[in-house]
Amino acid sequence: MNREDAYRDAAARVDARKAALMSSALAAKARLAPARIRQDVRDKATETLLDGAAYAAAKVQQRPAATAAALGALVLYVMRRPLGTLFRRMYVRMRNGTETTSETDDG
Repeated sequence: MNREDAYRDAAARVDARKAALMSSALAAKARLAPARIRQDVRDKATETLLDGAAYAAAKVQQRPAATAAALGALVLYVMRRPLGTLFRRMYVRMRNGTETTSETDDG
């Protein structure tokens, strides 16, 4: 192989590598487009939520009593103030057993 053939082979390799680099750069540019990133984030969030829901459903099927107890405790915690107010009102009404007290404002 003479020098001219070696030069042509080297130039062909350079052109091929340059084309591969340009192709990679264009693919990276398309991948980093805001619409593509937004779609990737949306897909990842959807996948994560579906996986979490499937995991939770499997755990609920494995331990239904524990799940019911945990949900009951959560409901009681969230409703603690309204329930406390309700029980205070009931206690006051039971302690003040006078029939003259009307339940409405207009008597």
